[in-house]
Amino acid sequence: MKTLPLPLGFSAAGISAGIKKKKKKDMALIVSDVPAVSAAVFTTNQIKAAPVKWGIHVVEHDGARAIVMNSGNANACTGPQGYANTQAMAAHTARNLGVEPTGVFVCSTGTIGKPLPMDKIDAGIDALFKELSPKHGFDAVEAMMTTDLAPKSLSVDIEIDGKPVRITGLAKGSGMIEPNMATMLAFILTDANVEKHALQCALRSAADTSFNRISVDGDQSTNDSVIALANGMAGNEMLTPSSKDWNFFFQTLEKMLFELAMMIVKDGEGATRVVTVRVIGAGSNGEANEAARAVANSMLNKTAWAGTRPNWGRIMDAVGYSHAQVQENRVDITYDTLLAVRGGMAMDVPEEELVKIVSKDAFTIHINLNLGGGEAVVYTCNCTEDYVRINVE
Repeated sequence: MKTLPLPLGFSAAGISAGIKKKKKKDMALIVSDVPAVSAAVFTTNQIKAAPVKWGIHVVEHDGARAIVMNSGNANACTGPQGYANTQAMAAHTARNLGVEPTGVFVCSTGTIGKPLPMDKIDAGIDALFKELSPKHGFDAVEAMMTTDLAPKSLSVDIEIDGKPVRITGLAKGSGMIEPNMATMLAFILTDANVEKHALQCALRSAADTSFNRISVDGDQSTNDSVIALANGMAGNEMLTPSSKDWNFFFQTLEKMLFELAMMIVKDGEGATRVVTVRVIGAGSNGEANEAARAVANSMLNKTAWAGTRPNWGRIMDAVGYSHAQVQENRVDITYDTLLAVRGGMAMDVPEEELVKIVSKDAFTIHINLNLGGGEAVVYTCNCTEDYVRINVE
C-alpha cells in the first residue's frame, strides 16, 4: 500500500462516492487539526468554476481548516445553483469540524456544465470524515485524478529555525494544460509557521516558475487552483522574507512545485516526449514568452515531435506569427547542442542527427532571436493519436 507522509497535524482521505462512471476514488478531504494560514493561486480564465469563485473568497479569511474536493465533475458553468452547491460542500464539511464555512476550500475537476450530484457529495463528505487519517494522503492523491495515468505527489523534510519541517505536495493534471495555470489542482501542505502575506507571495512566485511554465495542449481551464496551507505545528519562529531561513524555505517550495509541474507534463494526455522550449535574445522577457508559447502550443510542432520529425520550419513559422519582434535573418535554432538553423537558414546538419534528438524521451529546443536580452522557457510535450482518443470518450 502506497503512502504519502503528511506534515504534522494534517490528515487526509480519499474515497469513491460514485461521481465517476467507473468505480474509482472521486472525493478527497484534507484537514488540519488547527487553523492554518492559507494562500492560493487560481485560473486566469475569465470563466471561473463555482469552487474557484468560492476559493477566492475563502483565501481572504484567516484560519483555514480543510480542503474538500471531487473529481469527475467540474461544477463549472452551472449558474447560481452551482455556486450554492459549492457553498453547501463547504458548509457540510465545516459542520463536521465545528467551524465556519469560510474555513473550508472547495475544489472540483472533471466535466464542465453538469450539476453536482449533491446526494452523492453529501454522503461522500460523511464517508471521508470516517476515513480521515495521517496515513491516507495517497488516497487523496488518487481521488484527485481524472485522465491522469499517474498519481502526482512528493514530500520533503527540511529544518527551519532548528525545527523539523515537512512540506507535502499533491497534484493532478494531464490535459487542458496551458501556461498561466491549467486544468490542474495542487495542494501544498506544511507544518511550518509562515506569515500569510509571505506565503501568498512565495506561492505565486513559485507557481510562476512552475505551473505557469507548462503546456500540454494550449487549453486553459476554468478550475485550476493551487492552495497552500501552513498550520505552524512545527513550532518554528514565524517565517517572513526577513527570516534567516526564508530563502531556504522558498527555494524548497519552488523546487517542489517545479517537480509537480513536470510530473503533469510527463503525464500529458497521450504524451510520449517532454520538450523544453527555451527562447533567448528577445526584445523583452514578455516577447520571449510569446515566442516560446507559440512554439510549444503549435499542433504542427507537437505532431511533428510525435512523429520524430525535427521539421524546424514549423518552429520558424510559430516564432514568426507570435507577438514577439522577429527578424528572420537573425534567428538561430539549436536542438539540444546541435545547431540546426543560423541566421534563419539551415545549417549543413545530417537529418538523421536531428531525428535522433527528437526521438528521445526529453529534449530541448533553443531559439535565439538575437535582438535583445529577453528570455523565457516553456515545458511542453508532443501530441499523439492517444490525445484524440482520450478526448472523444
